[in-house]
Amino acid sequence: MAESFFGALKNELVHRTVFATRSLARRAIVRYIEVFYNRRRLHSGLGYRTPAEVHAEYDAQQAAA
Repeated sequence: MAESFFGALKNELVHRTVFATRSLARRAIVRYIEVFYNRRRLHSGLGYRTPAEVHAEYDAQQAAA
């Protein structure tokens, strides 16, 4: 899973962008992870759901238990 994540990060963001500073690169990567990768991108390993959906389902199950 980690290799898949880093491959997606490089293909979808890093190789398409020239960053002026490391700080801007860090911000872009955090934004990619928090806004796109975790909230909108569907993951085959999670049954084509987003990590945010899986986490919300887990939290709901824990609250019900």
